[in-house]
Amino acid sequence: MLELRSVEKRFAGLDGETIRAVDGVSLTVAAGELVAIYGPSGSGKSTLLFLAAGIARPDAGRVLFGGHDLASLSRRAAARHRRSELGFVFQSSRLVPGLSAIDNAALKLMAEGANRTEARRRVAPLLERLGVVRRAEHRATQLSRGERHRVALARALSNDPRLVLADEPTGSLDSRHSHEVLALLAEVCRERGIAVVLVTHDPAGADVADRVHRLRDGRLTETTGAPMQPVVPHVR
Repeated sequence: MLELRSVEKRFAGLDGETIRAVDGVSLTVAAGELVAIYGPSGSGKSTLLFLAAGIARPDAGRVLFGGHDLASLSRRAAARHRRSELGFVFQSSRLVPGLSAIDNAALKLMAEGANRTEARRRVAPLLERLGVVRRAEHRATQLSRGERHRVALARALSNDPRLVLADEPTGSLDSRHSHEVLALLAEVCRERGIAVVLVTHDPAGADVADRVHRLRDGRLTETTGAPMQPVVPHVR
């Protein structure tokens, strides 16, 4: 599904020094596999996600998605790839305060051209699966923090992406809600054959991951667990 081959990304520091944010990283992620990446602030985790999403282009190496080099895509094709193939989950739920839970979950589908009725119909089963369907018509401001994260997860999964990129998705949650959200993320994505790259400081990530990598100074320094064999992804 996703393959990084000896990927490097460099930036110029304030003193003119070259910063290797990602330094020779090779990584593969199969359909239905959840890979967790741990590392301190400044270790290159977010840059690695930007590369995996095709938002940033590597200075060296290749990022392949389904065998296709993301660097070869035009700007328009790259944007279309991110809309249709990827789901994003962030530390903040990033819900629109004045919209209901179901309309927040449906935003991605509506941005892709679905009308409101159809988009709401398609996300309702996800809200039920994630345990927030009874709160569907409540505004985002009326939801608990854990409920908001579940709605954000429904939004990320609404168009059945092939890859979910999660950037500290439980950073604002307590330990109980962190476990619940990560367990749901892993369970739903495995059911649908969706690959997940999770960058996190949360120890609960190791409980749900198939593999755990540690990133330090832009390099993967340690790996636990074995790569999964690819699975047949969920048919859209």
